[in-house]
Amino acid sequence: MTQIEESIEVQVPVRTAYNQWTQFETFPEFMSGVERIEQRSDTLTHWVTKVDGVHREFDAEITEQIPDERVAWTTVAGEARQAGVVTFHHLAQGRTKVMLQMDFQPEGVTDKVADTLGVVKRQTKGDLKRFKEFIEERGRETGEWRGAVV
Repeated sequence: MTQIEESIEVQVPVRTAYNQWTQFETFPEFMSGVERIEQRSDTLTHWVTKVDGVHREFDAEITEQIPDERVAWTTVAGEARQAGVVTFHHLAQGRTKVMLQMDFQPEGVTDKVADTLGVVKRQTKGDLKRFKEFIEERGRETGEWRGAVV
């Protein structure tokens, strides 16, 4: 199991950053390798990814979601094994720290080599940077889901 921790500061309020993160279907706009996400219920998403030519589909379940604080998930079916949490921290007026912690299980030789070379860590860092650009350029979220999952 590999663990990744990355964070980034964004120049938007916590509520805006959190609300955008709940819009899973927009993830392909800033996450490399994510082709499509379908929100199937309040707690279930279906992911289609293609990273380094490897196509995968899997389902992820939201296990905890507390507005303006955190979103946690785990995969429940498909070709990927991962779990993680994103937390949102108020730093100052209009400034938020977004922290991502993720555990994943590399599958097969390609994943293991990529993991050893730090590819997933770099990709995660790049995804957070693109999230920052996405939300700061817009200045507002594309939608919101304020429900709680506990």
